[in-house]
Amino acid sequence: MRECQNVAIVGLGKMGISHLAIAKMVPGMKVVAICESSAMLGQLLERYCQVPYFAKFEDLIAMQGLDGVILATPTRFHEQMIRQALAAGLHIFCEKPMTLSGNISADLARQAAARGLVCQVGYHNRFVGTFREAKRLIELGAIGKLRHVHGEAYGPVVLRPSSKTWRSKPSEGGGCLYDYAAHPINLMNWYAGRPNGCAGAQLTQQWSADVDDAVYANLNFSDGVSGQISVNWADETTRKMSTVITLWGDGGKIVVDRQEIRVFVGAAGSPQPDYPAGWTIRYITDLTAHPAFYLRGEEYSGQMERFAVAMAQGDTSGDNDFLSASDTDYTLHLIRSAAAAGAALADRIEPDMVVPPPLPRARSGLLGRALGR
Repeated sequence: MRECQNVAIVGLGKMGISHLAIAKMVPGMKVVAICESSAMLGQLLERYCQVPYFAKFEDLIAMQGLDGVILATPTRFHEQMIRQALAAGLHIFCEKPMTLSGNISADLARQAAARGLVCQVGYHNRFVGTFREAKRLIELGAIGKLRHVHGEAYGPVVLRPSSKTWRSKPSEGGGCLYDYAAHPINLMNWYAGRPNGCAGAQLTQQWSADVDDAVYANLNFSDGVSGQISVNWADETTRKMSTVITLWGDGGKIVVDRQEIRVFVGAAGSPQPDYPAGWTIRYITDLTAHPAFYLRGEEYSGQMERFAVAMAQGDTSGDNDFLSASDTDYTLHLIRSAAAAGAALADRIEPDMVVPPPLPRARSGLLGRALGR
């Protein structure tokens, strides 16, 4: 076994450049090639990073000695590239969402498992110490049986009409649902599993012409667990993306975000070391190990370090494997379908089906008596 796993970065946009910088510094990983549709960008990075540049993905995956690929391309390219990489016997790290179809993602997960390849998706929140601690406490039964999970994410991504990019096109994986809501939904899947259905959803537009800017939905999970998602990337009250998960159990409550975890262990809960009965607050600084290289956040390096170790060991049991990502893609499909069904029902309502406006409320006091009520 080689000391380092040879990987190639595919797609050199914001996330691709970030992954390139991290992967070049992660122990046990060596970047041996880059692939990018823009020849000018690819050649520039080849010159200054001293890494061979490939213009075509087909030529890249035929490279001798390549162990894995890191895909940071627009989502609509993921399926084809994943299928080609699997056929070539390569390990895969793919940016989220995995694909635009839950069924396709599930099929790719089955293929990856059959080939024994390490396949990981970039849901970096699972490598945040506070979110990982919430998962541990749920599994320990600290708050008793899980009953309800609420996922929120807000940020100032789209605050005015802007020029169109691939993120603003539904067919390429853009929009708040796939680009933003996927993160808290993935955490909800981690805590509560794959949902059985979506009882109702609304995708609203504020500034975007072709995609949603906000997502609101009610989800049903197995064993009677309910869930709600509330996400808005056109929220000018926040400086950057904020993700919060709230979990209610028979014996307590957990509120967790990027900075801290607040845990209430009630009478029916199960106190744990560091978590006695009542409220306990712990901070990210106490719950996160330092990565070998820091860029943007410990979680981005942590997920890449995990990928390097998993490739070296042939360990396909990671938290962020293709199967777990397919659950998230399935959840996104449920929400989108429920929103479309609701919109179609509203369009079919005939004039005589419209609910009349409510009667005026009865007023109390002198005003009510004066109006004869």
